[in-house]
Amino acid sequence: MLLLMLERGMPIDAVYYADTGMEFPEMKEHMQKLDELLFRERGLHITTLRHPKGFEWFLYDTPLTRKKAIERRVTKELPVIGYGWPGPRARWCTGHLKTKLVDRALKQVKEKCSAIQYVGIAADESHRCKQDKDKRYPLVEWGITEAQALQICYDRGFDWGGLYEIYNRCSCWCCPLQRIGELRKLRQHHPDLWRRLLDMDKRAIAMFGDNPLGRFRKNWTVKQLDQRFAEEERKQANLDKEVTR
Repeated sequence: MLLLMLERGMPIDAVYYADTGMEFPEMKEHMQKLDELLFRERGLHITTLRHPKGFEWFLYDTPLTRKKAIERRVTKELPVIGYGWPGPRARWCTGHLKTKLVDRALKQVKEKCSAIQYVGIAADESHRCKQDKDKRYPLVEWGITEAQALQICYDRGFDWGGLYEIYNRCSCWCCPLQRIGELRKLRQHHPDLWRRLLDMDKRAIAMFGDNPLGRFRKNWTVKQLDQRFAEEERKQANLDKEVTR
C-alpha cells in the first residue's frame, strides 16, 4: 500500500509501525530498507511504536487489575501477575502491542488536526475493514489482493529477506496461534528463535503450570512440539535411507 501511495503521489504525513519486539530479524532489515525509501521520496521516517515493557513482560510480569481475574488466580493458587500465553479468546498481544499503540498515536494527531488513516488491508480480506469516515483502505479500493500486493513488493525489490518464501505469514515468531506447519518451519529455519521459544515455554509452565496459561497451545507445549518434530525428522531420515538402498 505504501509503495503505491508513494508512486501515485498521494499525501503522506506520517507512517506508523507497531513493533511487538518479537519480529523476525529479516523484518527489521525490511523496515529499515522501507524507511530509507520513504525518506528519499518524502523526507519522512517511519515512526516505530513500541510498548516500553514488551511481550514477555505481559506474558510473565504484568500485574492483574481486574478483581475477578485476581480472585480466580488466588482460588487456583496461581500467580496474580502475567497474562500467560495469548490464545484465540485472549489475544492481549494484538491489543497491547499493536492496536492500542496505533490508536494512541492517532488520537494525539487528531487532537491537533483532522487526519485520515490508511490501512493496508487487501481486497480479498475486506471483511476486516471497519466502517469509519476517518479510515481508508486503498488496496481494497484498487482491488489488489494479498498475492498481488506481495508481487508488487517483490517487483520493487522488497522481499523481506525471503521470509515469505518460507512462511505463509510473517507475524510474531512466537505466536501460539500460528499453524503447526509454521512452527515446524521456525524450528528448521530459525533455530535460535526456536531455542528462545523453548526457554519461554519452560518458564511459563514453571510459573503457571501445565494449563491454558502456561501451555503454549491447547494440546501442545513447545517442548512436546520439539519432540514431535525431532521424531518426524528421524522417521524421514530412515525413509530416505531406505530409498537410497
